[in-house]
Amino acid sequence: MENTATSVEMLFEKAKKYSETSLDLLALNAVDKTGDVLSSLASRVFIAMAVAMFTLFFNIGISLVIGKLLHEYYLGFLIVSAFYLITATVLWLFKAKLIETPIDNMIVAKLLKSRRTGINLLDKFKEKNNGTI
Repeated sequence: MENTATSVEMLFEKAKKYSETSLDLLALNAVDKTGDVLSSLASRVFIAMAVAMFTLFFNIGISLVIGKLLHEYYLGFLIVSAFYLITATVLWLFKAKLIETPIDNMIVAKLLKSRRTGINLLDKFKEKNNGTI
């Protein structure tokens, strides 16, 4: 009888250690995935800032050229501003399809990609469910 009690105690002890190890592994995986997503987003933000600076100066140049052609510099700036107003309106109207969905998909793909195997868990899920999420 004592043997059975010792075996049960050992079993509970092993289960406790296993659950603690599993929780530690889960926490480490969460930190790893979070770091991966944040570093990816940070690099994209820096690239976007560089592109924004280029675009700013390029648009000032275009505004000056258009203004010179129209003999009024303010008209060049108004035309370029109107172009960006139209662009911003279109982006706002289709923001879910053009901005939110691709960013969501990138974050989910980063979170579901297994580092050890290189297998994307999102692809496995899509295969299981006939390509639907």
